[in-house]
Amino acid sequence: MIPSMAWQAGPAGPCQAAERVRWYSLRMFRYLLIWFLLLAGPSHAADEQFDAVREAAERGDADAQFRLGFLHDTGDGVPENDAEAVLWYRRAADQGHAEAQFHLGMKHHSGEAGSGNDAEHVHWYRMAAEQGHTIAQYALGSMYANGDGVPMDQAEAVRWFRRAAEQGHIWSQFNLGIRYFLGEGVPRDEAMAVHWYRMAADGGHPVAQFNLGVIYATGQGVPEDDAEAVFWLRKAAEQGHVVAQYNLGQMYANGDGVPEDRVEAYAWLVLSATLGMREAHLEVESLTQVMTGPELEEARQLARELWDTISSSRNM
Repeated sequence: MIPSMAWQAGPAGPCQAAERVRWYSLRMFRYLLIWFLLLAGPSHAADEQFDAVREAAERGDADAQFRLGFLHDTGDGVPENDAEAVLWYRRAADQGHAEAQFHLGMKHHSGEAGSGNDAEHVHWYRMAAEQGHTIAQYALGSMYANGDGVPMDQAEAVRWFRRAAEQGHIWSQFNLGIRYFLGEGVPRDEAMAVHWYRMAADGGHPVAQFNLGVIYATGQGVPEDDAEAVFWLRKAAEQGHVVAQYNLGQMYANGDGVPEDRVEAYAWLVLSATLGMREAHLEVESLTQVMTGPELEEARQLARELWDTISSSRNM
């Protein structure tokens, strides 16, 4: 049996959404900050570099104002200080600096700017998004999709997801695929759903990979193709997607798209059961009754190897 596709694209509430967007962005911009410091000079001159950035910021340099805000935001080389971060982000944002606008939006969204004003975070996300800031476009699309700080508007969500998706943002590609498949904000179009799922799946999005696997297994918008279903389910399963692991185990158990292989089936079903898939426990018990001792030993060893590989890749 192939369970339904996964539609839950993100966290349940706006605060969680803000935190995920924040984590994604801060990780990326930390690399940019390191790059800047490496260009500026050796590490022993960090204090001088900070002073130089501050002097440039006080002279009105928008890039320096953003960098100074980011230093205070992350506590890199200075004590973490939300008020100072907001001050310098705002000065840069007022000059049209897209990264500063986005970060200021995040500070308001998370409440770290000392204001619960929804209009403020929406305003700054929109300012950054209109300049082409990909993650701001995704954030704005998510807010319209969920009615977070703005009236729920799926057509507007699609507009912003599309702008980010066309720049290669895989979460936006995935969300655009969902909307085409369900017909939310756009006419229902399974072919376009497959297109955007594939874009996200090629970028490594595990739920898009899982959904593609289900689409090929059930022939929704594409010719039914069990081998292609196995390909995408494996991609998702190798990233720890529990239902994909269960489905992949079932495909091996039944010989759908692959030669029947009880060892592979058992290994994937054990992983899924270990990670909480209740149905997988029953399948493991059934396989245990019909497998030989050597088969079980091989299957358990394979399950351990898969577990170690998946765990290490997820902890990188």
